[in-house]
Amino acid sequence: MASQLHPPQSDPVLASFRKSIDNIDAALIHMLAERFRITQAVGEYKAQAGLPASDTSREARQIERLRALAVDADLDPEFSEKFIRFVIDEVIRHHRQAAGK
Repeated sequence: MASQLHPPQSDPVLASFRKSIDNIDAALIHMLAERFRITQAVGEYKAQAGLPASDTSREARQIERLRALAVDADLDPEFSEKFIRFVIDEVIRHHRQAAGK
C-alpha cells in the first residue's frame, strides 16, 4: 500500500514532471523577486513624491487584466485573483513601510 502512496524514485515519468515543476517554481521565485525589486523602487518613489501607497483603480485594472489572462491560459481566474491580491497586498505593505506609515 505504501508504494501506491509514494511512487518509487526511479519512476522516470514522475521524475520528469517533478523536474518541470521544480524549474517552474524556480522561475516563479526569480520573477517575483524581480517584481518586488521594481515595486520597491515604485514605493520609494511614491514615498518621496508624497503619493499614497495604494492606487485602487490601478489594482482593479490589474486584477481584471490578470483574470482575463488566466481565462485565456485556462487557469482558474478566482485562483489568479487570490494570488495577485496577495502579491498586491504585500507590495502595499512594503510601500507603507517605505513611507514610514
